[in-house]
Amino acid sequence: MRPKFTLAFACACALGVALAGAASIRADSAPEPPPETTTTEPQWTQRDVQHEIDRYRHETWHWQRTMGRKLTRNLEDPPADVQAKIAVWHRVALKTRRRAQNPPHKRQWLCIHDFEGGWTSNTGNGYYGGLQMDLSFQRAYGGGLLARKGTANHWTPLEQMWAAERAHRAGRGFYPWPNTARYCGLI
Repeated sequence: MRPKFTLAFACACALGVALAGAASIRADSAPEPPPETTTTEPQWTQRDVQHEIDRYRHETWHWQRTMGRKLTRNLEDPPADVQAKIAVWHRVALKTRRRAQNPPHKRQWLCIHDFEGGWTSNTGNGYYGGLQMDLSFQRAYGGGLLARKGTANHWTPLEQMWAAERAHRAGRGFYPWPNTARYCGLI
């Protein structure tokens, strides 16, 4: 037994030495990394700048469309500095998102939704989505969404609430949901 163990041990040691030697040869022949260059500011190409601005502008437009608002095409008084311009568009996008995610009557729409149906429901009775909107309501207050996404059961909950909010602002209040609005104490 002993000779096999000694032979195995010797082979393992020889393999370890060979691997260590190969690693040191590889390390000696490896090219030196290029010297690090340091700059105080990142170098922005015109394409990078436009990409960043477009990213924030498109996010802003997405939320403005959701709310049914006019799109902000250009800043009123854009800063001359590139990074400042990007920062302004970023702030506009964040502010618009925050406003869109909190419709004025969000709590009330959620209460109505609790009595109506699932956000993706299509019960086959001519009413769609979590606020059970019929097609004429969808055309009047969510026509763009209806054209792009189909009926309200394909819209996000926020898109459904903003369509209902447009109806509310148009003077209809909560009356398109007479029973559930009463359950919620809204009429």
